[in-house]
Amino acid sequence: MSQTAAAPPGRRPDPALPHINDPNLHQIVVVGGGAGGLELVTQLGKKLGRKGKAGVTLIDKARTHIWKPLLHEIAAGSMDVGRHELDYLAQAHWNGFRYRYGELTGLDRTQKLVHLAATFDEDGRPITPERSIKYDSLVVAVGSVSNDFGTPGVKEHAVMLDTPEQAERFNRRLINSCIRANAQGEPVRPGQLHVTIIGAGATGTELSAELHRTVRGVIAYGLDTIDADKDIKITLVEAAPRILPALPERLSNSTSKVLSDLGVDIRTGARVTQVSQEGVSLASGDFIPSELVVWAAGVKGPDVLAHLDGLEVSRSNQLIVRPTLQTTKDDAIFAMGDCAYLVPEGEQHPIPPRAQSAHQMASHLLVNIPLRMQGQPLKDFKYKDFGSLVSLGHYTTVGNLMGFISGRSMMIEGLFAKLMYRSLYKMHQWALHGFSKVALDTLSRTLTRRTEPHVKLH
Repeated sequence: MSQTAAAPPGRRPDPALPHINDPNLHQIVVVGGGAGGLELVTQLGKKLGRKGKAGVTLIDKARTHIWKPLLHEIAAGSMDVGRHELDYLAQAHWNGFRYRYGELTGLDRTQKLVHLAATFDEDGRPITPERSIKYDSLVVAVGSVSNDFGTPGVKEHAVMLDTPEQAERFNRRLINSCIRANAQGEPVRPGQLHVTIIGAGATGTELSAELHRTVRGVIAYGLDTIDADKDIKITLVEAAPRILPALPERLSNSTSKVLSDLGVDIRTGARVTQVSQEGVSLASGDFIPSELVVWAAGVKGPDVLAHLDGLEVSRSNQLIVRPTLQTTKDDAIFAMGDCAYLVPEGEQHPIPPRAQSAHQMASHLLVNIPLRMQGQPLKDFKYKDFGSLVSLGHYTTVGNLMGFISGRSMMIEGLFAKLMYRSLYKMHQWALHGFSKVALDTLSRTLTRRTEPHVKLH
């Protein structure tokens, strides 16, 4: 959702907030403007910042926000980033908090300071200096990054999908490969237009289906020396015995059938040992020729979390938190979303890194932070799994909904599942903008969609 500094129709700019830097106010700092972090800071700004009850600050190393579950669509070229990104400065101005540009590098828990790295533009000129920001309550919501497990060649030859920039980079590489193959004056080489996606979780699986349609869309715009059926191949590689290993087996089987019918080559029980410029090597000795490789196999906490002044981290480098979402070593510091590690009582596995987890944690901290400010006991977080949905692009959406029929799950597929999947994004937008703005924006995009290409061509 592209935003500018000007207020949208029907919304007046908020007045200045001179109290936001008042040292006598409780200062709430949220590091990370992902799905949960931005929802939390927006609501805190409305509830506390505008009313002068607290200073509320968002810190992020990017300047705009994109809902992370959309990254596979950006990578495939079926979504234009400019139409969906949200400017942090504008969101802060409208909702009673302030935004500070910078990347977290460390903490001083004694002085209650967040340390930020200096920032530079693309020409190397300084934008902001190294600095520190004071907090009374700190929320770490920096998300997760892809885990390459030390596999040789991944960093050099594969593209990860942790950020919009990485997704756009893959899309440019894909389009350039198609144009290059069309203009080279000789047959397409084996593997030249093959895409191998390593990791068949939700991101990898959704990307494989989305690419099947968008690559053919690109070729249809005049790249007439490429045979889509013969020259284009998509391979999905998963080390587990089935794709979508974290989801119910019925959902996995249904998704496998759809992808197989599309011609996606599914390799399960296949461990990757190396990625090279020519392709992907498997532990079985097989080699998959592929000049386009995406790595989507597992996540971990960003490296900085292991160096936050002694805060406790898990084996996957996530901050370990108590049921209140406070870190185990410091009551003033909370963690939420993908970077938080919490095993619910009576469970064996931690809360999964999903958008619904981040949304629920944001809602919980919207209650717990004011309680801490008032010196009252904090409430324990209770995670509710509402099921999972996997979008297979233009073809179908499959999923299961939890707890709607006597606590049991219900499989859904097709149009209803697709509407449910899209509603998750609308709920996120609603939390950030309110119903009227989302309704008008949805209508505008519906009309605009009819007058432009349905795939990104540059």
